[in-house]
This record gives sequence, C-alpha cells and structure tokens, in this order.
Amino acid sequence: MDYRQFITIEPGKRSGKPCIRGLRVTVYDVLDWLSSGMSEADILADYPYLTLDDIRACLAFAADREKSLAFIN
Repeated sequence: MDYRQFITIEPGKRSGKPCIRGLRVTVYDVLDWLSSGMSEADILADYPYLTLDDIRACLAFAADREKSLAFIN
C-alpha cells in the first residue's frame, strides 16, 4: 500500500505529526487504539469518517518507519 495517499504531515497541524488525510487524527492515535485492543471495526464505528484504508495506511507508515530505523543502528 502506498500510504502517502493517506498520511499527511502539516507543520501547523497536531505539531507536525503524521495525520490521516489532513484530519486531526494522527497515525499514533490509530496505532494506540489498535494496541489497546480496539479492532478495526471498533475504530470505524467510533470514527465513521475513517476508512479501512486509512487504518492500513497507518500500519504501512509505521512499518516503513520501523524499517528505516533498522538501518540507522
């Protein structure tokens, strides 16, 4: 998945954190919800303006960031 279609970074929004489609929902928010046990269906029910592709883009973004950190060490 090309997460760049879904993840935006704007200096004035949420302190420049990666957000979903310019919304105020950050990648961290979604990852935190998933790690706390929320399912994708739970997230979509609570935040109906998000899509399954948005959630998957967050996961792809995190995986790509993790992969790039592996090369730094």
